[in-house]
Amino acid sequence: MRHRFCSLALVGLFLVLAGSAGASAEEKSIVVASTTSTQDSGLFGYLLPIFRKKTGIEVKVVAQGTGQALDTARRGDADVVFVHAKAQEEKFLAEGFAEKRFDVMYNDFVLVGPKADPAGIKGDDIETALRAIAARAAPFVSRGDRSGTHVAELALWKQAGVDPSSAKGGWYREIGQGMGAALNTANAMGAYVLSDRGTWISFENKGDLAIVVEGDKRLFNQYGVMLVNPQKFPHVKKDLGQAFVDWLISRDGQAAIAGYRIDGQQLFFPNAEKAS
Repeated sequence: MRHRFCSLALVGLFLVLAGSAGASAEEKSIVVASTTSTQDSGLFGYLLPIFRKKTGIEVKVVAQGTGQALDTARRGDADVVFVHAKAQEEKFLAEGFAEKRFDVMYNDFVLVGPKADPAGIKGDDIETALRAIAARAAPFVSRGDRSGTHVAELALWKQAGVDPSSAKGGWYREIGQGMGAALNTANAMGAYVLSDRGTWISFENKGDLAIVVEGDKRLFNQYGVMLVNPQKFPHVKKDLGQAFVDWLISRDGQAAIAGYRIDGQQLFFPNAEKAS
């Protein structure tokens, strides 16, 4: 009987230790709320295994438009936020949801449209192109989802002196979905659409679409990363989240970002400097 109790005690101790080990393994993970472009471009699929191998930290990504990603972080449902709409990011900082913001990388936006270019806008001037699209009532697909790309698109329309919300004839269509869906819709409609270059390069269903406007400095697209404020949300995994932030802006992380290519094309360009 005594041996039986000893055996049961050993079994119990093993289960407790196994449970503790399981809990520790489970705790070594973080949630990152991020823009769809970092996911759809394949960047995370490339970066995260490198980070996990180096640190043992598992990163679970919630891919949303930038506005939704920031709202997820505002609810305390993420440890880190990694997005691309600097004005919104600075508002997030000012509200106290993060203490520091770091530049990580950049690429640019491109205006994509039918290869035949019915609006005759091919070139490198985005404002002239948007005015021509509006004047000709050429079909245009907008993400309409408060993403960083959507915010950038609306700012470009404003710079061009066009209010697409008052568009007549139904040429401007908001779909409230991500970049992949917007590109698919534009392909089906023979429409123009603003895309981040990373998603465009990785997008496989290009069909009759091609880049028609690129190279304008107003199409610059900066990405930033922030640790969600652990003083506001004590459950935030401060050390693990900060390890991810630190790695992204480190020499190793920046080199990994620069090394991600599709068909020889670099999708993102590292430019981490200091906190803002």
